[in-house]
Amino acid sequence: MRINKYLAESGVCSRRAADRLIEEGVVKINGKICGLGAEVDEGNDRVTVNGKTVNMVKTYEYYIMNKPKGYVCTVKDDKGRKTVMDLLPAGCTRVFPVGRLDYDTEGLLILTNDGDLTYKLTHPKNEVPKTYVVKTEKPMSDKDLGTLRSGVVIDGVRTKKCNVTLINTTKEGSKLQITITEGRNRQIRKMIEAVSNSVDFLKRIKIGDLTVSGLNRGEIRKLSPEEINYLLFL
Repeated sequence: MRINKYLAESGVCSRRAADRLIEEGVVKINGKICGLGAEVDEGNDRVTVNGKTVNMVKTYEYYIMNKPKGYVCTVKDDKGRKTVMDLLPAGCTRVFPVGRLDYDTEGLLILTNDGDLTYKLTHPKNEVPKTYVVKTEKPMSDKDLGTLRSGVVIDGVRTKKCNVTLINTTKEGSKLQITITEGRNRQIRKMIEAVSNSVDFLKRIKIGDLTVSGLNRGEIRKLSPEEINYLLFL
């Protein structure tokens, strides 16, 4: 098993975060600093991160959270801001957030120690649909909506076609529902900026058909077996 997958399966962090730890030189296999792509024999090798032994997870935990504004989706924050980990119930198994919602974005967030599921839901090649409710600061024209649906250039790369539904428009702005199959950094906000507008409110309401319905802001619960199976075979 590759070292980044081993760390993800052990509930340390996601595969991408594991790659960063490996590049920082804090991951060792049998006492030796390892490189990206190193292989681990789960039954015989000893893996450490910052000197602490890492063991494979025997059971997985899956949670869904309605993330409020004012929290970052990291295990620790070097700026001292509140993280979504602060909202976990006491005694919760070590889990980590699947992907990120930025500080000012709220809504559906999955937390788990299942590295394979994390990889499946976050890797762009899997095109898992994620749906957001967006309120813009200015009204959106039909032309702007068409541009968003066709794809806009952000950070030098055109976005994939997406579904955009206009819910309503007033002189104060428009309310939209947008479904994307990518997960680029601050993608929705940058898409709106690309049509000379800005986001006043942003909430993720669905991943696939899984919704945040029934959870108040800041609340968290375990996923049901049916919901877990749905995500695993999404």
